Amino acid sequence: MSLKIYSWNVNGIRAVINKGAFQDFIAKHDPDILCLQETKAQQGQAEIDLPQYEEYWNSAERKGYSGTAIFTKIKPLKVINNFPEDIAKKYHLDDGFGKTNQEGRVLAAEFDNFWIVTVYTPNSKGDLGRLELRHKAWDPAFLEYVCELEKTKPVIFSGDLNVAHKEIDLARPKENVGKHGFTNEEREGFENIVSAGYVDTFRKFYPDRADAYTWWTHWANARANNVGWRIDYWLASPKIADKIKSAEIHPEVMGSDHCPVSIELEI
Repeated sequence: MSLKIYSWNVNGIRAVINKGAFQDFIAKHDPDILCLQETKAQQGQAEIDLPQYEEYWNSAERKGYSGTAIFTKIKPLKVINNFPEDIAKKYHLDDGFGKTNQEGRVLAAEFDNFWIVTVYTPNSKGDLGRLELRHKAWDPAFLEYVCELEKTKPVIFSGDLNVAHKEIDLARPKENVGKHGFTNEEREGFENIVSAGYVDTFRKFYPDRADAYTWWTHWANARANNVGWRIDYWLASPKIADKIKSAEIHPEVMGSDHCPVSIELEI
């Protein structure tokens, strides 16, 4: 059995629905499991009529901000919102910008043979004001969390990780060294995930493919010129990585400043 599993930072699900882009995407791609980030809505606020899906939402306490969701045709065994309290306390996930464990940033669903986790990693901000929280608290907390889940079943996780891992992952690396999304600290956080054994599924299939991006700024016609960043990922536990048969980026899907990324999982 093959599952089509997608992830998409919609940057406001109501806006994407109002444009008709979300409905077009579902009709054309028909994912079995869909992970969303930056929903910016509470469940019920969006005009969605998708009876084929179970919907699970983790919305931020602050209205119209952040948030994740999982839509799935397969009913999960369990769904967990946010980091467990022990991890949240250990890493002090609050800063002057807010309480990240109340921002709807992590959502995990347990299935028969694996966990799916979707994450919207905090942006370190243009002035790097949230870099310390990101580097010293969020990234290690997230890695510890998926490693805890891993003790029960293999983990596959997706989302907007707000970092380009290597120079090949953004169009203009030299101009962006040290800027948010491409600091040494953020790249180190991603490298720690890879060092823990998690496989960047797109690079598994396309180790040298350049010009493959998932996010484009609204400025200077960046998307039309493909001046972008690859900051949306699917990563897989080594226990299940060999069951992933393909990994793709879908830049033709419009509606958000991000495009969807997908994997095909054989189970």
